[in-house]
Amino acid sequence: MIQRKMALSRANSAVSYLTEEEIKQLVGACKKERDRLLITLLFQTGVRISEALALTPAAISYFEGKPAMEIVGKGKKLRMVALPINLKDKLESYAYRAGIEPRMRFFEINRSRAWQMLNEVRKAAGIEKRVFPHLLRHSDAIIRLRKTGNPKALQYHLGHNSPAMTLRYLSTLTQEDALRVQQEVRFEE
Repeated sequence: MIQRKMALSRANSAVSYLTEEEIKQLVGACKKERDRLLITLLFQTGVRISEALALTPAAISYFEGKPAMEIVGKGKKLRMVALPINLKDKLESYAYRAGIEPRMRFFEINRSRAWQMLNEVRKAAGIEKRVFPHLLRHSDAIIRLRKTGNPKALQYHLGHNSPAMTLRYLSTLTQEDALRVQQEVRFEE
């Protein structure tokens, strides 16, 4: 019973995230193409940092004629994640120019270096918020949910076993929307 209560209270807590404008600032502040691609990948696909760092050109495939990635997630579970066409093209172009073979990783850095790079880029972009790889996943989830309104599809997209975490994203949007509605209330003076 306590575990369920904790899951429900977490489901109601707001999730921090970056706006699309803040993501553009981060990407714009990158000096290296590799870093721009990693930030874009984390944001546009919502993959975990470990999943992004393990990504190879061979993991890119197609589903119904559109690009997708075969991702090995937590617990070694395989899932397909949509890959925007323009990002697929940029990744393939980068792999070609960098001499990355099909089974080689796109990003030959470790998690610590990814954190360090994000912090450097955050400072260069003038963003005050704490920025870390998982924040880009949260950002993808919030924006994707806002655009699609489909929490079940988001749950599969992110590879969540339970809807509880996905409900945190829905709760964040609901809290923000409720505040916007309340801010529009006007009283007679």
